[in-house]
Amino acid sequence: MEEYQYHIFAPYRVCPLGAHVDHQHGLVTGFAIDKGVDFWFNVREDGHVHLVSRTFEGEVDFDVAAPSQVREHHWGDYARGAKFALKKRFELTKGVEGIIQGSLPVGGLSSSAAVLIAYVMAFAKANGITLQPFEVVQIASEAEREYIGLNNGLLDQACIALGKKDGLLFLDCDSNDYRIIKMNPEMPAFKLGIFFSGLTRSLVNSDYNLRVYECKTAAWNMLAYTDQPLKTFDKTFLRDIPKATFDKTKIAMPARFARRAEHFYSEYRRVRQGVTAWETGNLKLFGKLSFDSCESSIHHYECGSPELIAIYEIMRTLPGIWGGRFSGAGFKGACIAIIDPAYQEQIEKELTARYLEQFPEYEKTFKCYFVNPDDGARFV
Repeated sequence: MEEYQYHIFAPYRVCPLGAHVDHQHGLVTGFAIDKGVDFWFNVREDGHVHLVSRTFEGEVDFDVAAPSQVREHHWGDYARGAKFALKKRFELTKGVEGIIQGSLPVGGLSSSAAVLIAYVMAFAKANGITLQPFEVVQIASEAEREYIGLNNGLLDQACIALGKKDGLLFLDCDSNDYRIIKMNPEMPAFKLGIFFSGLTRSLVNSDYNLRVYECKTAAWNMLAYTDQPLKTFDKTFLRDIPKATFDKTKIAMPARFARRAEHFYSEYRRVRQGVTAWETGNLKLFGKLSFDSCESSIHHYECGSPELIAIYEIMRTLPGIWGGRFSGAGFKGACIAIIDPAYQEQIEKELTARYLEQFPEYEKTFKCYFVNPDDGARFV
């Protein structure tokens, strides 16, 4: 491979607790993991951007000074999105040429957010712009919302940019306050299992955006039933409405909206309990809450393909798994688990056999990986 001047590693992320609530300004937790996206690049003085991917076909070429055109529904959109969001704040004159490579199959680990963060950091470096980690989070998140078209919160970008290998990220998506909660010395050793269903997915085409609107509609219903002024949809969040209001009004609203809100309020409580469990080194309780989170995702948030639900149900019965849930939006993708490393081989064997018994068509694509928490995106 030719020599490149710079190398950025942007990790993938997993979220053990705090599912589907970041876009409603809820509380979330997460880890960066030791697999992710590598981006090697050189700076180009002429402002041209030239990218090659080892994962996807085709090459990407554009000029950093030209206005961003409409999306091309191609992997180059992520580089154009990063440029688009940075250009709103800074002047960009220098381009980059480089090669990007991901280390796991796409689906459920926020590979898109990892790629965006790598590009934001690369364009900033090329143009002499210094960004704090949280600025990288905000710019990459804006690129995904405004250019790619996914109504996400900050969870994915925050885990990827701010994660630390010796602790759990705890982020309040309302105030954007965050802290890394160090591992308690009493806590048993653990690894993170990642189980790919064999299905790959695209979030923008899934029901992800629809669920966001359902949550906001639930909030509107509550405000309307209690004669409170409504805000525009973009400024309406479940976090701003007390649970007592929900308890009073849930019987009156259509059941599907009540289920979405039920997930939000119960997940808020689970994250609070989970953070305390983590701080005290109680991995057993932390894991149980992660399982409960997945249960609510299935029944209240109503996501999860039959494949993912099957993996989750098998996981619940296996020794050596403390807890786990769908990863990512849970419409296809992967499940994650917090496991006891002593049981790793047994878990892989048993889970694979039982899953493929139900879904033999994924024999070639179902995969188990075992990873560790890692530090956030960085120059290598």
